[in-house]
Amino acid sequence: MLQIYNTLTRKKEEFKPLDGNNVRMYVCGNTVYDHSHLGHASTMVAFDMIARYLRAKGYDLTYVRNITDIDDKIIRRAAENGEHYTELVERMIASMDEDAAALGIQKPDQEPRATQHIDGMLEMIGGLIEKGYAYAPGNGDVYFRVRKFEGYGKLSGKILEELESGARIAVDESKEDALDFVLWKGTKEGEPSWESPWGNGRPGWHIECSVMCKCMLGDTFDIHGGGPDLPFPHHENEIAQSEAANGAEFARYWMHSGALRMGKEKMSKSLGNFFTVKEILEKYPPEVVRFLLISSHYRKSTNYSEDTLRMAGEKLQKLYTTLKKVDDPFNEFWVPEDEVELTEEVEEVIGTLKEKFFAAMDDDFNTPEAIAVLFDLSSRINRIFVDRSKINQVRKLRDLLVELGGILGILQDNPEAFLKSGGDVDEAWIEEMIAKRKAAKKAKDFAEADRIREELLSKSVVLEDTRQGTVWKIER
Repeated sequence: MLQIYNTLTRKKEEFKPLDGNNVRMYVCGNTVYDHSHLGHASTMVAFDMIARYLRAKGYDLTYVRNITDIDDKIIRRAAENGEHYTELVERMIASMDEDAAALGIQKPDQEPRATQHIDGMLEMIGGLIEKGYAYAPGNGDVYFRVRKFEGYGKLSGKILEELESGARIAVDESKEDALDFVLWKGTKEGEPSWESPWGNGRPGWHIECSVMCKCMLGDTFDIHGGGPDLPFPHHENEIAQSEAANGAEFARYWMHSGALRMGKEKMSKSLGNFFTVKEILEKYPPEVVRFLLISSHYRKSTNYSEDTLRMAGEKLQKLYTTLKKVDDPFNEFWVPEDEVELTEEVEEVIGTLKEKFFAAMDDDFNTPEAIAVLFDLSSRINRIFVDRSKINQVRKLRDLLVELGGILGILQDNPEAFLKSGGDVDEAWIEEMIAKRKAAKKAKDFAEADRIREELLSKSVVLEDTRQGTVWKIER
């Protein structure tokens, strides 16, 4: 029984889809004015993991993640670059897709862009005006009347009286109330714009998601997700305008990922303490970065540092070392997969650990506990592996380790390739040094052989002498 923490109710709830086995999930995606930073990646990885698990549970998932391709930041950055805003958008979407693919983030089923849904936004805004929830003061803008929506604040817990005096509310003489938020912005000179009954302009940020949700998933759907900064005002405003327009509950389960932190501070562009995904991937293998991001519960903060990435690499290396050990060919013991008869011991291990893994993930996608199961499985493989005659039994456990890892988006690489990745030395040079060491040992020049080993180790290259010869890996 899957339990999900619902931001709306502030408690874990049993997950019950609206439509049988079908699950509809919408996640707020990037505003594409710059390259993705690690905070963006953290949210995308979190909901990729959630999507993978929902499908592993057997749900028929429709996953929608939008792209905001028009807003103030995009317009400003394009002007700074001296390019049309669409050129900037296309470059940044390509960059985002490249980063996501490197981190093993699967494409959503639908990826709508705000500018593709202008007509739907105009229709929803017009309906809100007719119902008295919105007004056009005559300057080209349209605003939503916050006080008219009785449920405002139910997601974030914000109280209207506190918001009224809060510094976050922009003062605008054209508003009836300082709390009101914009649905449609009248155009300014030199800005891209679209025709509307209230004058040329462009949509406000919040209205785009309400319309794309309605278009892709209907008036009411199962899960709405996003990053840690979105409950207020973005998601609060989405609820208000959507439920006012549609007369129906908007989303039933609200999920929000935790912040990415550097020390005690949240990583953000406003603080200037962020790293782009590309900068990180220049130094660390993508799967190590993903492993770090899923090592914390998706609702909790993840602490980013050189040390946490190094430790993530070490842990992931242990799992891949187990896989490589099993994958090494001991042909004298192997039989075809379909001829392997599992012992009661291995059957019990498979059943017990698979059950533990799913129990952990059923508890609001508890990836730390699920990862602990992977390490338990790895330890059992290593214990059984001591008896080489049991290699065929171990291969079944190895398959389970890869299967469960795949649900988290890890352990899908070739083990040998992964163990050799992440170094800054040439593989040809490493092989040359190994050959020199072999020659030194053959000549009984063990001092030289040890010197070569130490030189390689100084470059983070670790040697292991096996029956098949000397193999190496990058120490993380």
